[in-house]
Amino acid sequence: MSSSPSINQDTKPKSQPHPISENLFALFAAAAMFSLGIFLLQSAGLLTGGTAGLTLLLSKLTPLSFGQWFFLLNLPFYFLAWRQMGLAFTRNTIITVLTVSIGVDALQHLLQLTNVHPLYAALAGGVLMGNAMLVLFRHQASLGGFNILALFMQQRYGWRAGKVQLGLDACILLASFFIVPWWLLLLSILGAVVCNLALTFNHKPGRYQP
Repeated sequence: MSSSPSINQDTKPKSQPHPISENLFALFAAAAMFSLGIFLLQSAGLLTGGTAGLTLLLSKLTPLSFGQWFFLLNLPFYFLAWRQMGLAFTRNTIITVLTVSIGVDALQHLLQLTNVHPLYAALAGGVLMGNAMLVLFRHQASLGGFNILALFMQQRYGWRAGKVQLGLDACILLASFFIVPWWLLLLSILGAVVCNLALTFNHKPGRYQP
């Protein structure tokens, strides 16, 4: 009696890795979106969470630009990225961080905004940054920094990455309380929430075909 294929056999096509050309386009597109989002926040005097938030805070307090601080702050995290996520992830992250570092500083000369309403900056900036991170996650990359540290703490000590990230973001925003007016801080928190909602609503494995 001949055997027949099981009706329960998974017939879904296996996901294929993105070719280099698609990855590079995605990395630069995501970096451009994230840079514009940061530029909107910066133009309105807002902050955000994560390494980008710490960078915005330091750029307010020191002569160094956002791009200079963003590049420098990410340097210690590349070794962790290589150990935890592999060489391809680390390479893509370095490309993204470098592009964002150059992009945000370049926008100061390429785009002049005389009046940006803080509420619009918070909402639009949050959407841009959230969608940029979504693209990066789908192409095996990140913006480095605290994202990598949170994953490392989870794997090394069993601490939940989401809670570690939340704690770091809270520390940044708490420190920002002494730097920016309270109403700008509230709008900054709103922008961070919108950014995370963009990820939460769209970054669901299995919802879309690869």
